[in-house]
Amino acid sequence: MSLSWGALSKHIPWGDTYVGLSIGGREVEFARNYIWADQEGGDILCEVIVYAGESRYDHGPSFRAMIKKP
Repeated sequence: MSLSWGALSKHIPWGDTYVGLSIGGREVEFARNYIWADQEGGDILCEVIVYAGESRYDHGPSFRAMIKKP
């Protein structure tokens, strides 16, 4: 979320997954996705999903934020 629209727009769509620790100290996976919100070249949707194993992907908390096109 710290990158500008201009910096991110060159790499959309983009996403990655990495292993980290939850606030409670459990090992979890973090999936980050950056996609066009409505149409290519418009606003960018940033989505982060936190889950403990692939079978729990759909049940993990997710956080979304919009990066508005200037």
